[in-house]
Order: sequence, then C-alpha cells, then structure tokens
Amino acid sequence: MDFEIPAELKAYLRELDEFIEKEIKPLERENDNIRFFDHRREWARTDFERDGLPRHDWEALLAEMRRRADKAGHYRYALPKEYGGKDGTNLGMAVIREYLAAKGLGLHNDLQNESSIVGNLPTVLMFRDFGTEEQKKKFIPGILDGSIRIAFGLTEPNHGSDATWMETRAVRDGDGWRINGAKMWNTGLHVATHDFIFARTSGKDGDAKGISCFIVPTSSQGFKVEEYLWTFNMPTDHPRVSFKDIYVPAGEILGDPENGLAVAQHFVHENRIRQAASSLGAAQYCINESVKYAKERKPFGKALAVNQAIQWPLVELHTEAEMLRTLIYKTAWEMDQIPKAEVARKLSHKVAMCNYRANRLVCNAADRAIQVHGAIGYSRHKPFEHIYRHHRRYRITEGSEEIQMRRVAQILFGFTSSRGKAAAAD
Repeated sequence: MDFEIPAELKAYLRELDEFIEKEIKPLERENDNIRFFDHRREWARTDFERDGLPRHDWEALLAEMRRRADKAGHYRYALPKEYGGKDGTNLGMAVIREYLAAKGLGLHNDLQNESSIVGNLPTVLMFRDFGTEEQKKKFIPGILDGSIRIAFGLTEPNHGSDATWMETRAVRDGDGWRINGAKMWNTGLHVATHDFIFARTSGKDGDAKGISCFIVPTSSQGFKVEEYLWTFNMPTDHPRVSFKDIYVPAGEILGDPENGLAVAQHFVHENRIRQAASSLGAAQYCINESVKYAKERKPFGKALAVNQAIQWPLVELHTEAEMLRTLIYKTAWEMDQIPKAEVARKLSHKVAMCNYRANRLVCNAADRAIQVHGAIGYSRHKPFEHIYRHHRRYRITEGSEEIQMRRVAQILFGFTSSRGKAAAAD
C-alpha cells in the first residue's frame, strides 16, 4: 500500500501557496480588509441593522477572491475539464481542503461562508447529471460566471432529517404545478436567483418516492422570506421561507419527478468528505497553535509545555487527527476507485465515520485551544471561538452526527432492509 500523497498533488499545493501569497494575502491586507478576520470579524461581516445579513462589502471581497481564483484556474479544480476544471479527485479535494483549513483564518479559505480559492460548486454537477439539455445550457454557464445563484430548500420548520415527511406540496395546475409550503434554513436566499424547492408530488408521508426537485425563481409571486434566523456564528443567511400558490412550469423539474431525493443526495458524499477534511484541517490548526503557545508562555518561570496537564490533552487530539487523516484520505481514495453510483452503497458508512468524528474533533480542539491560551484564548483576539462557533454547526448539518452514526450502525448490524425510508435522512 502506498500512503504517499501523489507528487502532482504536492506540486499543486505549492502552486496554491504561491497564488495565496501573490494574489490573496495582498487583497486581504488592502483597505483594512483584515477587519473581516481579526477580532472585529463578526461585527465587520454582519449588518445587524439589516436582519443580521452579511454586509455587502464582505460579500464583495469574497466575490473578488473567487474571481481571482477562477482567473488563475484554481476555483473550478473539482469540476470536469469540460467546465473549465481540472478533473479534481476526491482525494485531491480532501488533501487541499485540509491543507487550506490548517493555515487558519483567511480570505484563502473562509469556512464560515464555505468560500475557498478551490470551490465546491455542487449545483453544476447536479445539472450535469440530472438536467435536460435545455436546463444545462440555461443554468451551468450562469452558475459559473456568478449571474445565477441557486439555494437549496429541503429542510422544513417541522422536518429536518426526516425529509420523507416534508409537508411542502406541489399539485398539478394545467401544464405546470402549484407549490404551497415552507422551508427552514434555506441558506443563501438573500442573493439567490433560484431555489431548489423539494416538494411531495405523489405518494404518502414517509415514502422516499414521490418527491420532486423544482427549480423556482426567487422572484416568483408567492415566494416570501419570512425571517432570517440568527445563529451561534453571525452573520446569517439562513431564512425561513414560505410558498403560497407558486406556479412552476412543467419543464422546471430537475431529474426524475418521482425521485427528487436522488438529486438532493447527489453530492452528499463528496460534500461530507470534503467538509470532514476541512474540519480536520481546522482542528490541526488549533492543535499546532496550542503547542506553539505552550512553548512560548512561561508562567511561574517555566514553559507551559513542560506540564503534563497541557501535553496530554493535546497529544490525544493530535493522535486522533493523525488517525482521522488516514481514514479520510483512504476513504476519499476509495471513492475515486469506483463509479459514483456505487459510493452510496459501498462507502457511505465510511464517509459518515470521517464526517462525524472530524466535526467532533474540531470542536474539542478549539475548546482545548481556548483553555491552553487562557483568557486571551477566550477573547476574539484569537480565532478559536470563531472556529468553535462555526464548526459546531456541522455536528447538526450535513447530516447530524446521530444520523451518520445510524448509517454506520446499519452496516455494522446489518439493518439495511429498510434502506428506502432511511435514505432520505442519511
């Protein structure tokens, strides 16, 4: 077995380093842009007088970062070459995302906004694999140039992991459909031009079949943002939204009308392994900074680092990071060895292991970093509180850790016969 990171991937990491130093770090320092990353970050990013939404200048900075990354050929790394990408692998994305996160806070890879010089761009692949030719021509170029932005409306006020019980309904109206219902945590609607609205069109509550994915313009009559939900880490772009008699033409369904959940799950494994890698990278950053500080800080005339009470918790975190790194890289590599359709059947439990353990690790590492750094660690002059508050969400989103543990248990104990109903939540 060869555990060495491929030479071409190592070379690409060096290329990314050069790009960051040449293009991104200078931009980060311009016009006091550092306010978005230092102790002022939450205030600088958040327009508290405008429902707690991201400030325009913050989002403009992120857009400029993405523009420069795209021009340099990095932003679309994970996409196929036909869309200007580099045919990036799952292993490549895992290594890159961990590497960038381990650098700490910065414009190069702002995890709170899931905005990086190496983008994820799942909606492009959703249209590629499920869209009609007309839909591909209409949406993919706009997604890539930023003129089209699509939100994702699956979770509801009364239904999260139990997606097959959603209450949003779509009924036939002539050649089209009428949608009524509500969604929660419909992220990004403040700038979205369209929303993927998942609604039941047939079957009964609990059925995996009979749910459709509608492509709905956010300007549609009857589409209303009710409120933006303030969160542990601000700003927020997570609204509760309602739909009242929204009309959608027949051609605006993505994929099989009876199997919309397949669209929803299309990128879940790729997304989870990449997000696990990011959490691992952020955890390693917290560990590294704590070790560095423990060597420098000298209370009572000796370095903190000589105390076993400081050493051992960090040793345990570092050990878990090493083990997780191996599991994440191996799982990502295995994903690259089989057809995409087989990943859910053969590797979903391993992806779940990576994801829930990495998300738990980063929370523990950030908490320990705060403790090691003492009062200054608790302050916003260090990034650990920000890392904790952001990554705490991933123990709930991307599939809660309980849901992911359930998937592991299904494989471990052989409880897979009811996979149809379980699929919507995994």
